[in-house]
Amino acid sequence: MATLLNFIGNTPLVELKNINKNPKVKLLAKLEGHNPAGSVKDRAAYGMIKGALDRGELKPGMKLIEATSGNTGIALAMIARLFNVDIELVMPENATKERVATMQAYGAKVILTSEQGSMEEAIDYTHQKVSEGGYLMLNQFANPDNYKAHYETTGPEIWHDTEGTVTHFVSSMGTTGTIMGVSRYLKEQNKAVQIVGVQPTDGSHIPGIRRWPEAYLPKIFERERVDTIIDVSEQDSIDMTRRLAKEEGVFAGMSSGGAVLAAIKLIEHLNSGVVVCIICDRGDRYLSSDIFG
Repeated sequence: MATLLNFIGNTPLVELKNINKNPKVKLLAKLEGHNPAGSVKDRAAYGMIKGALDRGELKPGMKLIEATSGNTGIALAMIARLFNVDIELVMPENATKERVATMQAYGAKVILTSEQGSMEEAIDYTHQKVSEGGYLMLNQFANPDNYKAHYETTGPEIWHDTEGTVTHFVSSMGTTGTIMGVSRYLKEQNKAVQIVGVQPTDGSHIPGIRRWPEAYLPKIFERERVDTIIDVSEQDSIDMTRRLAKEEGVFAGMSSGGAVLAAIKLIEHLNSGVVVCIICDRGDRYLSSDIFG
């Protein structure tokens, strides 16, 4: 009998034909909102919890605690419940109410830190609680199980579904787990595949994408695995997110709009190719924001 865990991954890869104006290049979007908890983070969350259990790091009676901007927390909350593990999630108070309510619906305890402190304060709070004992932090920013999940699933799916024709992979960078894992796999299949990371312009706030201060740069991030980094602004990402829904029927969050925006910028300079970008989640997590207002 199948469980929810059996339905993580193998998400649809669909062509975006209306937004892409370059007929020489195919633009494909991987719809990660089709995962059970609604985002690409289901993959890493399952990998990290299973890894901690398999290695005996997560012992009976211990609680999980994790700093998150939202999607990882929702995925961890769902999967922790399936393994009957208590979890506490820490996130900035400007997270949309849909995200907080979804985590709580799965039975997670949610702690909100200040908006001004951003993710850095949430991370610091989490480290403090771990130092007091009784908690295990999976630490998505430094945990190899994060990128390994994408090396083992996302990368192979993209290679298989494009029949090995993918030339460029575009991904927003938050924890960087997705881009690190997919880069590893695709480069092993074809070194010529170009890996493109997406980050916000200075001053832009895009949930799920970060321009990390050096001291907080994810430890799993290896700059040499990313061929190009494209900056996107907050407003342009919002505009593209709206266009995705209205022109392609793809209802997603702002980080996905940012990824598609970067892909379009890339495609403008290509004479041929198959470009794959990650659609991280679903737009229903952002209805209380002004993205679709």
